[in-house]
Amino acid sequence: MNPKDITPRNEKGELHGYWETYYDNGQLAYKGNYVNGNRHGYWEVYWENGQLSYKGNFVNGNRHGYWESYYYNGQLSYKGNYVNDKAHGYWEYYYYDGQLKEKRYYI
Repeated sequence: MNPKDITPRNEKGELHGYWETYYDNGQLAYKGNYVNGNRHGYWEVYWENGQLSYKGNFVNGNRHGYWESYYYNGQLSYKGNYVNDKAHGYWEYYYYDGQLKEKRYYI
């Protein structure tokens, strides 16, 4: 991956602000915001084929809130919530073909 065009940093040189990074083939690799070097807010990350890999929220670099992850073929892999970077509550996991694999509850 090579960063192109949008590369904002704060006065300390840390990643800060909205970022987009692209694969060498021109496909978007990820987009989201940094605050003082940490991912913060909503992020989307893509496979090199253009399919969504995952989407979710960060708070100060930790996953927090609802997340979805996808297989390379675009099928949903899992969905659930994080609290301070740890799985929390009801989660669903899927096979590569989209069939439900299992349900879990995390405390």
